[in-house]
Amino acid sequence: MTMLQGFQIALHALRLNPLRSILTMLGIVIGVASIVTVFAIGSGAQLRLQEQIRSIGANVLMINPGAVYQGGVRLKDGSKLTMTESDVQAILEQIPEIQAAAGSIAGTAQVIHESKNWNTTINGTTTGHFMVRDWQLASGRYFSGSEEAGAGKVVILGSTVAHELFAPGEDPIGAQIRIMKVPLEVVGVLDRKGPAQDDVAFVPLTTAKLRFLGSASNINRDSVAYIIAKVAADGQMAGARTEIENLLRQRHRIPAGQEDDFKVQDPAAAMEAQQGAIRTVALLLVAIASVSLLVGGISIMNVMIVSVTERTREIGIRRALGGRMRDIRLQFLCEALVLCLLGGAIGVGAGVTLSMTVARMAGWITSIDGQAIGLALAFSIATGLIFGFYPAHKASKLSPIEALKTE
Repeated sequence: MTMLQGFQIALHALRLNPLRSILTMLGIVIGVASIVTVFAIGSGAQLRLQEQIRSIGANVLMINPGAVYQGGVRLKDGSKLTMTESDVQAILEQIPEIQAAAGSIAGTAQVIHESKNWNTTINGTTTGHFMVRDWQLASGRYFSGSEEAGAGKVVILGSTVAHELFAPGEDPIGAQIRIMKVPLEVVGVLDRKGPAQDDVAFVPLTTAKLRFLGSASNINRDSVAYIIAKVAADGQMAGARTEIENLLRQRHRIPAGQEDDFKVQDPAAAMEAQQGAIRTVALLLVAIASVSLLVGGISIMNVMIVSVTERTREIGIRRALGGRMRDIRLQFLCEALVLCLLGGAIGVGAGVTLSMTVARMAGWITSIDGQAIGLALAFSIATGLIFGFYPAHKASKLSPIEALKTE
């Protein structure tokens, strides 16, 4: 008997008990669907983190406000802006490993152009910000020195903001927009950096302080909300971080043993660590999902043993008519494989549908690749071979004489 004939006989036998076949496949369906879904969601999360790492730029350190003490009470991180533009200048001048640095403040506001408007992040910064993040222009120019020093009424738009405010084919450069009733000239449009990064409008730091964000209680003339700095080489990151910490402790007059009022972080390293954690959790979930395959395999083995018992006389007739032991073994092994393959195919469809539904409802990114589907199907085939072998072997060992005596 050939493999094709074995599958044909198996399909015919399974059609005789459709309900039992469906219930037997259920464990395989759940296991395969779980593996595909976990892989899709885990891969999507890793892709999003990779996108965020690329959007930050290479060799970037971020300095954020830390905890401060006021009246003997420790305030939470970021409750007071502790960095200044003078700190930015000192980092540039005194730490040779730093190629570029910029201080920024940010808030949200409605951006208006003619009849269109869009709510977005307004970031007040300097041209150094774009150098640190390796952020190129799609058109136009960066801020000039006079615009940065004199609170120029100019703005550089992220690609999302430009898309929302201007019609296709319309050139934003030179156009007038309004932010909080202040007219600004669009001097540049940035290249795409990623969905989360492109929804922003940049104005000179002095402009943001004087016209938009300076009224906040924790912002004074010299304050910045955070500082980003670009290190010349990857091998200098640790040394540059230590030098920045020592410099800022000295500038902020922090006594030995007292907690820093700032935090120097390597966001790319933190995200890579997070990516490793996501990968570990995904593998753990896949291992848990594989238990469903194990349960499904045991169910298939039990059903196949019952099937062998029920069809003992059929096996005896086939053996008496010249059927070989390997033919009987192949017949029942094919039945187990068909159950697993059908369950695997249904499980893949269910997993793809479930992952797309979860992504749509939760706003997550999912990535379904051929490797995940192939791995899930390979698991289901292996389950059929492993748990189908014993019943098939048991059937092939039946004595034809004893089998024919069975009522």
